Amino acid sequence: MTAQSYDVIVIGAGPAGYAAAIRSAQLGKKTACIDRKLNAANEPRLGGTCFSAGCIPSKTLLELSEFYEHASQFLSQHGLRYEHLSLDLEAMMARKEQVIDNLAQGIATLFKAHGITWLAGHGLLLGERRVGFTPHGGVPQSLEAEHIVLAPGSVPVTLPGIAFDGLRIIDSADALSLTAPPKRLGVVGAGVIGLELASIWRRLGSEVVLLDAQESFLSHCDEQIMREAQRNFVRQGLDLRLNARVTGAQVDDQGVSVQYQHEGHALEERVTHLLVAVGRQPATDGLISPQAELALDEYGLIHVNEVCETTLPGVYAVGDCVRGPMLAHKGAEEGRVVAERICGEDIQIHYSTIPQVIYTLPEIAWLGKTEQALKAEGVPYRSGVFPFSVSGRARAMDATSGMVKLLTHQENDRLLGAHIIGAQASELIASLVVAMEFGACGEDLARMVFPHPTLAQAIPEAAALATQGYSLHMGRAPTPSP
Repeated sequence: MTAQSYDVIVIGAGPAGYAAAIRSAQLGKKTACIDRKLNAANEPRLGGTCFSAGCIPSKTLLELSEFYEHASQFLSQHGLRYEHLSLDLEAMMARKEQVIDNLAQGIATLFKAHGITWLAGHGLLLGERRVGFTPHGGVPQSLEAEHIVLAPGSVPVTLPGIAFDGLRIIDSADALSLTAPPKRLGVVGAGVIGLELASIWRRLGSEVVLLDAQESFLSHCDEQIMREAQRNFVRQGLDLRLNARVTGAQVDDQGVSVQYQHEGHALEERVTHLLVAVGRQPATDGLISPQAELALDEYGLIHVNEVCETTLPGVYAVGDCVRGPMLAHKGAEEGRVVAERICGEDIQIHYSTIPQVIYTLPEIAWLGKTEQALKAEGVPYRSGVFPFSVSGRARAMDATSGMVKLLTHQENDRLLGAHIIGAQASELIASLVVAMEFGACGEDLARMVFPHPTLAQAIPEAAALATQGYSLHMGRAPTPSP
């Protein structure tokens, strides 16, 4: 029997995969997309980890838990009082699932509109032009394609000797589907995932202790932003313990006993649930046949060049299975660019202008170089920091924690880095992505007129502080705190 043939086959339907499939089809390629994700009812659902256990469910619950905390603790200070406020976690989880289903159906509609063949099941790279496909509960088939895009996504990293059981020792997906707030939640890892999930359950009533093996908090962030973030999280009630290396965990009927090392001392912590959030690893197990001879590194990442070409001609890899941060928007851009390059367009990926965000309260967003990186590289720079405590809109919102920090080159004034901690940081960083993409200078930003009153006005104010050493609402730049 002749194998079914396509121009492009994509394995994986998360943001990187569905972007590659949709863009390929838009450009006239006969496209198929293989994906094995199932929803809670064991039905095929597009969207990958982003939809099922990542971006979308976590942001939905972060938003809903923030509503609850504001209503229960803060709104009375502003003349808004509620009687008999209660938490309906079942309805909250149903809302989360509704959001996911609506978005997944939207991707399915786009697939149908563009004539993309959706193949629900397991995909296996067999070689340069061949892919094995096994439908759920079906018989393996052989497919052919001129171009193959690998976008399998990622899975949670496990700790040696600490196995997930889905009940007491849980991963990020489990933590987004709990039926009741844990009485005491232990979180191993105080990175992006750990902080976001810890924030959700703290707001909903859990005691939360975070154990992180690193000596410094959020070491990939700008140090000034990191210090502000740590102060905020501790003030909110998160029990943050750094330099705490977890060595073991035992489950019993009441919860989990967690052993960890701290400054040479062996300690133990009792929690009702333990969330292990120490990172994610590429989901490349079972993706590549040995005869395909595709190069992987020791972490399971697929080797690619700057435009996501693998060591096999006609085979590309995008998203969480390749180098760089595991970000949905980074993967989606790689998927789009690969599709356009397949169709003959000479497109590059601008990794230096991809922003990162932590969706806690306050939010943290950054772009480009940190101050400590510029110091280490010997780059002459200027810094401008505008606190939200000076912002009229932030005061009206009662959201005065945080700042906008801009770093510009001392000699040519080019924007080198942008760092924000505060309300709506995830939205504010977008204008700075545009600025950096177009090579803006500090003076350009300082002379932009933003609407008043808005949080965004902190951007030209910070730029003026970096460029001129003063701003309209701050006067001269303050001496940096140690």
